[in-house]
Amino acid sequence: MSTGNLIIEVYEEDETTLISGVLLQIFGENTNLNVTTDTSGKTETLSLEAPNIEYSLEPQENVRPYSVYSIKAQKEGYETAIVEGVEVFPNETSIQKIFLTKGVTGVTYEELPPHVLWGDYPPKIDDEIDITESVNNRVYPKVSIPEYIIVHNGTPSSSATNYVVSFPDYIKNVASSEIYSTWPKETIKANVLAIISFTLNRIFTEWYPSRGYNFTITSSTAYDQKYTHGRTIFQSISEVVDEIFNNYIKLPNVPQPFFAQYNDGIKTNNAGWLSQWGSKTLGDSGYDAMQIIRYYYSPNMMIMEADNTIGLPYSFPGYNLSVGSCGEEVRILQNQLNKISGNYPAIPKTLPANGIFGEDTRASVRKFQEVFGLPITGIVNYATWYKISYIFVAVSKMIQGIYG
Repeated sequence: MSTGNLIIEVYEEDETTLISGVLLQIFGENTNLNVTTDTSGKTETLSLEAPNIEYSLEPQENVRPYSVYSIKAQKEGYETAIVEGVEVFPNETSIQKIFLTKGVTGVTYEELPPHVLWGDYPPKIDDEIDITESVNNRVYPKVSIPEYIIVHNGTPSSSATNYVVSFPDYIKNVASSEIYSTWPKETIKANVLAIISFTLNRIFTEWYPSRGYNFTITSSTAYDQKYTHGRTIFQSISEVVDEIFNNYIKLPNVPQPFFAQYNDGIKTNNAGWLSQWGSKTLGDSGYDAMQIIRYYYSPNMMIMEADNTIGLPYSFPGYNLSVGSCGEEVRILQNQLNKISGNYPAIPKTLPANGIFGEDTRASVRKFQEVFGLPITGIVNYATWYKISYIFVAVSKMIQGIYG
């Protein structure tokens, strides 16, 4: 047996309030461990048993390539939560969020389904969409990154729950559901680009709203991509998404993001689609992400960057902010972090918000990045700006009694 890592984060119903002092019991795979969340609502990094890595590097029918754990979360004044099916891969860090309801007694129970490459799911079908169809009636004049998307937890016509999910979190969830985090980084990037482009195509063409549905995309593997509410997210995948979540692929002279369909390449292998296992083989052979994309879709495929965000109050200034930066963008950043600090007291305030990015602002940024699982650089790039703005909106709405 090998080992993998697990970090557990506990929040109050949404991602605006952390909960410290939560007693967590982790059991499974010869493990029965008790830990408590710290002031940032997190556990320390826990080392747990996992299968040998080779099982996740080749298609398997008999050996599950990851370990499965259960978590019980308890704190006085909150409803107890039990989550089963938490996935841990060897040499990787799994991040599991748990949400508790305040002022409620009893126990909630959630069993997370198996990974798509291991479980039994409906195969992806050749969608009836024509990617060259007119998009003249679209709402968006250009490709933008949305603040959130609405995921229908079932097939389009089913009666199912709709989940409101931030765009990067949705991409992380789908990628963690669809591919293994132990694969080469360039393979992960290629698959993430396909997932982003598929999603933005659905948004840009208003595929479901134009047909009378009140959601952006479904969680059905037959129609769209697998989204599992509350699933385990893998750090290596999360870091790739944070790096490229505003990138997508398109063909020349076609306005919309490419409808990047894909399959596992073993159970289903449609011509012109990206093969997940095939992309892993290409990554092993030294192909970079765009070489993999062009191998499967078109040698003319282009990578584009969406520099506009819909739904957040302030747009990224177009350049990174770091020590020495000055101006209105820095003041906005400081005010947002100060507001967020009210819910996340581990994040130090910058007082006054003077528009000068000094060591005090850098310390606040670094702590924010640590709390929210971003690379701890002290530099505000697109991913960090987006996350700060997103959490600022959530915290502000909650304070005003609007959130949720």
